[in-house]
Amino acid sequence: MVQQARSATDIGVPDPEGIYREMLRLRHFEEKAYELFLDGHVNGTMHLGVGQEAVAAGAAATLRPDDCTLGTYRGHNHVIARGAALDASFGELFGREIGLCKGKGGSMHLTSVEHGHYGSYAIVGAHLPIACGTAWSAKLRGADSVTLCFFGDGTTNIGAFHEALNLAAVWKLPVVFICENNLYMEFTPIGEVTAVPRPAADRASAYGLKPIVIDGNDVEVVYAGIAEAVDRARRGEGPSLIEALTYRHKGHSRTDPARYRPEGELEDWMTRDPITRFVQRLQEAGWNASDLERIEREVIEEVGAAAERALASPPPPESELFTDVYCAGETSWRS
Repeated sequence: MVQQARSATDIGVPDPEGIYREMLRLRHFEEKAYELFLDGHVNGTMHLGVGQEAVAAGAAATLRPDDCTLGTYRGHNHVIARGAALDASFGELFGREIGLCKGKGGSMHLTSVEHGHYGSYAIVGAHLPIACGTAWSAKLRGADSVTLCFFGDGTTNIGAFHEALNLAAVWKLPVVFICENNLYMEFTPIGEVTAVPRPAADRASAYGLKPIVIDGNDVEVVYAGIAEAVDRARRGEGPSLIEALTYRHKGHSRTDPARYRPEGELEDWMTRDPITRFVQRLQEAGWNASDLERIEREVIEEVGAAAERALASPPPPESELFTDVYCAGETSWRS
């Protein structure tokens, strides 16, 4: 039987072209960032989310401007998906004045409150209680805004994970916790150090929550699953915990060759690349391959131009050294 082409309206996301462009922007941003890292333009290290774009793009499509997101040190995708400018995001990686945090935060601390992204956090699990705080704020104000909190599978073995889940459930907070399970907590397979097969979902019942596992490499599935949880939170029905199964194509960080992976594992997951899968869906729905290729060329040009603007920006001036710190003027009394 010959499968009939489906119309674009059959695609299970509200803006198929926008979602496709967003995933491409995330992918090419990180590929360009890696290239410029090797050229010496990034100090410190980077943690890339190449291969995990469907989670960030699908989740962001469920949100309103007044909603909040928080992420981890692998957070480039999440802040950009919320609307942060590419040149400002590059600039933060390069330590330039144009950066989201004026070049003072770097790759692991991308923040754009203007776009509802309340930070990327280098301390594993530290942001889950903070997500409870932004959700509690909405509840106190009588707002129906929602917080999404992204974290890796390793976070599920951190005390703050359990404390935040318990508090959110007791107070019925409008927060959706999203575990991006990419199978590895740094270099260690999560299954070797966790007592249950699904590190997030199998703990949900301990807090009275429904166990939810979704295919994190299918942007339509991601959108549908997170949209349902967001709607529940807006209605005042409390938190959700979602485990999105995905895979990072790169090592844990720039210096990690990922030799701990079993032979053939990466190649197997590459056949489930979220962008490739979405391209196939779009073509099944009748999208022209040449149009999809044109869109990718446009995105590559956009990313390249943004990188050039960031590189042309100067480092932050010395006058910025003590601005935007927790206690202004601290150095005036400290010995």
